[in-house]
This record gives sequence, structure tokens and C-alpha cells, in this order.
Amino acid sequence: MVEFADLNSVAFDMAPIGIVLTEQRVIRVVNDVFAGLTGRRKDALQGLSFRELYDSPREFDDFRDIGMAALQRGETYSDERLLAKQGGVATWCRFRARTLTPADPLARVVMTYAAISDVSSGVRLTPREREVVVFLSQGKTSKEIALVLGLSPRTIEDVRARLLKKLQVRNVTELLSRLASGDF
Repeated sequence: MVEFADLNSVAFDMAPIGIVLTEQRVIRVVNDVFAGLTGRRKDALQGLSFRELYDSPREFDDFRDIGMAALQRGETYSDERLLAKQGGVATWCRFRARTLTPADPLARVVMTYAAISDVSSGVRLTPREREVVVFLSQGKTSKEIALVLGLSPRTIEDVRARLLKKLQVRNVTELLSRLASGDF
């Protein structure tokens, strides 16, 4: 039987979603589910920069400011994103973040990752495709995405077309639905 004093630890470890606590984007504590989502051991994640969980330094830098305004207001930020697993498989996740320090939002952050579906069956998205999918899931247009990424709207349209073809869907709604359901 679990002692009452240990319930916080048990709740953290046994939560049905991945939980990670960070300081300045360095992982301090994770639960088993988060470790499983990344394909790494818990002890291997502790002390690791989140940079190691992104495909490129640019992707790491680009995602830093997403949701920053909400965190500075002490609010919870939420989106859907792909979390790369060691070995190249990615998991489509519902991501939420809340800072413990709104004046310095990245000083201490609690994040959760809830798997929506595994991106499997050999379909692999490039880093650029993953960036575009994240912004599409937030309802952004090609022009808005291009502005954020410093690219032309035509480049974003090309990426969108490639995604639609790769996942054999007709539009962005079907694309996001397919990624969320894992039906491909």
C-alpha cells in the first residue's frame, strides 16, 4: 500500500500523460510516460537540453517563443505538435505548458504531452513539414506561417501540397484529422 506522503510522487510517475519539468529549457524531472514518448530512459533525460529533442537548432529556436505571451501572463499555453522519438519515429501530441515564473517564463516550466497518435507506417515528416503542421494545427494561413518562418507564402504552399500528397488527403482538415487518428 502507498503511504499518503508518497502520493504526490506516485501521482506524478503514474499520470496517464507525459510530464516534464524544465529550467531554462533543460530537463530536470520527467515521468515514465514522457520518457516513453521520447524513447529514452528517465535518467538519460534528466539534465538534457530540450535542443536534443528537436531535429535541428533552428527548430529548437523557432519553437522557443511560441506561446511565450501566454506564459508571461501566467496562463497555460496549449498546441498540438510532433514529438520526435529516439530512432526517428514521431508521436503527435497535445502539448501544454505553464510557467512557475511568469516574469522569466523559461526559468521553470511544467509541460505535459498527451499522445494523440503515433506517426507510423513509414510516413516520416521533414523538420520543415513538422513546423508547418504545427502552425496549421493552430489555424494559421500560409501567409501567416511564411511571415513567422521568414519564407515566401509559395514555399509554404509547396510544403502543404507535399504534406497532402504524402498523407493522401485532399485538404488541411483531413491532414490534421489523419495525423490525429493515426489512420495512414
